[in-house]
Amino acid sequence: MPNHDLIVIGGSAGSFPVLQRVLRDLPADLPASVMVCTHRPKDAADHRSELLSQGVSLRVNSPVDGQPLEQGYIYLAPSDRHLLVVDHTIRLGRGPRENMSRPAIDPLFRSAALSFGPRAIGVVLSGMMNDGASGLHAISETGGVTVVQHPLDAEVAAMPTAAMAAVAVDHVARSDQIGFLLGELARLPAGPSKPTGLDLELEVKIALGSRVSPGRLNEIADPSTLSCPHCHGVLSHMKGDGPLRFRCQIGHGFTAENLLVAQEDEVHEALAVAMRVMEERLGIVERMADDARAQGRDTLANVYDARATEYRHYAETLRQAISTGMDTIRQP
Repeated sequence: MPNHDLIVIGGSAGSFPVLQRVLRDLPADLPASVMVCTHRPKDAADHRSELLSQGVSLRVNSPVDGQPLEQGYIYLAPSDRHLLVVDHTIRLGRGPRENMSRPAIDPLFRSAALSFGPRAIGVVLSGMMNDGASGLHAISETGGVTVVQHPLDAEVAAMPTAAMAAVAVDHVARSDQIGFLLGELARLPAGPSKPTGLDLELEVKIALGSRVSPGRLNEIADPSTLSCPHCHGVLSHMKGDGPLRFRCQIGHGFTAENLLVAQEDEVHEALAVAMRVMEERLGIVERMADDARAQGRDTLANVYDARATEYRHYAETLRQAISTGMDTIRQP
């Protein structure tokens, strides 16, 4: 029987020190490949290879597209590319952002589920929002093993908590236990293969950058009345029993929680534009009042003053709305 020879790890806020500990605890003779995706800004300087190599027995690698997957290596997702595995080949996808990120964790996990099935181990570490929950569900559905950092051990508990809500997780462990646990799980025989759905194949193709026709998208999703915050196209509701998710025809993907945050950003932008316009109108009306007063037309100046007071109130209301925001949506 084959063993669990692929470990995929995802994390976000608060995950880096945990990841350092996990990788240090992996055995030098680990009979598996390790692929790691953490959220990072586009074009950010990458010093992770050097930092994560310290005290790590395995070889830490910044992969290139088309590179063969090898056991005993740790592969880190690069900036602005989805890290994927297709069969035993590493692919760096140029597909649309998912959950407002590229690289995103869910595409990596889905590709592992599609290519490795029960041989895959998925690990979700500390982070905000719920990227990784849908991908971990795919790994579970195809017979793989699921591991989540204990929420009480995580600096930011939202991602581990969301993963546990989406999946009957096999193992919940502290950061000082995960590396040793993965070393043991990798040596265990994998279970029987399970059939993979069309949705996995199409979503991996989307992450790679392939265009998906409306007809094919309709096979895995139902059109909704919502619009995509990125391209303003129609969002479709993904079918299946995993976390509630949406995709547009371009391929932008959102969990329901991330969609709320993306819409919040649009609202803030609209409020900022409205506030700027209102402050410009306030400045114009104040100037008109000054000019009328200088000409001795006090009645007209009073009319402009009243209008300026109204505009000032509107601008202050908009400013308060922007500063207050909808922070409750972002709460872990």
